[in-house]
Amino acid sequence: MGHSDESRHPSHQLIRSVLVGLPNGWLILLFDLYLVARRWLTQQRHEGLYEILDYDATLELKDRRGETAIFTKRQQVKFIQDHILAFEDYAWGDGDIFAAYQCTPGVPVDRYPVGDRWNILISLRETKQSGDVTDFHIQRTIKNGFVKPEESFQTEISHRTRRLKMTIIFPKSRRCRRAALLERSRHRHTELGPEHFTDLPDGRQQVIWETDKVRPFEVYTLKWQW
Repeated sequence: MGHSDESRHPSHQLIRSVLVGLPNGWLILLFDLYLVARRWLTQQRHEGLYEILDYDATLELKDRRGETAIFTKRQQVKFIQDHILAFEDYAWGDGDIFAAYQCTPGVPVDRYPVGDRWNILISLRETKQSGDVTDFHIQRTIKNGFVKPEESFQTEISHRTRRLKMTIIFPKSRRCRRAALLERSRHRHTELGPEHFTDLPDGRQQVIWETDKVRPFEVYTLKWQW
């Protein structure tokens, strides 16, 4: 049987060395099963209130100067605990990031800064139970947030997420010249090839990056020049 890093902890190694000297091998098996069960329970405690089944984030740049942008987010959320009354959203960036804000379902009831970002508390106006699945749609208008020749669009993974899609839509009069994906915890920088660039029927350009291998607590950033 293979062993995790937990089974290599000094105290665990000592216990196993004692058990190895005993005639009954099943004691070692029971100890290994105990480690597996404890690791599973620890993971359950850290899963949080819900998981994200599908996360679709889109930034639409409305003009060539980057003075107005619309950020939309759709999150398909599966609740994994009972009696949940609220949902939490996050926002950060340059400019007026709350020129307008709306969400459905729920009602935003509080907003407060934590470091360089804002937390938005959304009252659900109903009680969610474990197993419930809800689609949350959030939209923000951002003023003067993307006015530089090089800008970025960031998504932070704060809950278990199964799929992530990030899209930037550029105005017809100003196209993206190059784009890259940055993964903070892995210190990885990946230039995006032409397969990530497409044109919409109205002549606007969009850049899309998506994955179904979302890393926990990762920060994904699409950085571009235009």
